[in-house]
Amino acid sequence: MSNSAAGIFRRLNDAVYWTGAVVACVALVLVSAVIPWAVYTRYVLNSASSWPEPTAVLLTVGITFIGSANCYRQRIHMNMTVGTNLLPPLLRRASLFLSEILMGVIAIFMVIWGLRLVRTTWDNSVDEFPWLSVGITYLPIVVSGAMMLLFVIERLTIGPPPRDGADAHVPVE
Repeated sequence: MSNSAAGIFRRLNDAVYWTGAVVACVALVLVSAVIPWAVYTRYVLNSASSWPEPTAVLLTVGITFIGSANCYRQRIHMNMTVGTNLLPPLLRRASLFLSEILMGVIAIFMVIWGLRLVRTTWDNSVDEFPWLSVGITYLPIVVSGAMMLLFVIERLTIGPPPRDGADAHVPVE
């Protein structure tokens, strides 16, 4: 990949990453607003609202899937490195390559089967929100899988994103 193509691809992945971060953060703020409303209506008004709990669950699904894709890109997801750290350098690189390939397979699985799940459930509605398709609630699986696939391709072609301290929440090694 040429330097200019690599730069464009890196900027695309940066944009995907930051869009995902904004979406996950907004969803987290909304969950933080919805839950106190549920507590207020239940314990102060003595008349519980029916929508806050399913709303919080749907937002949490989005936070989890989109957030996990972003964590994967920055290697701040939960992982076990004890075994690979004990390997000689050549085997360590081979195991990292294999793990990227396996993550790519998982990402493709999420996109393909997630789309099938969305399509299958599209005509169903969420009980608490009759206007909301169940298929829409499964879209975070597809989006997360597509994000992870982009990030796997990024690592395999141009390397991981730089850890230069420009991203304040990513530890610099």
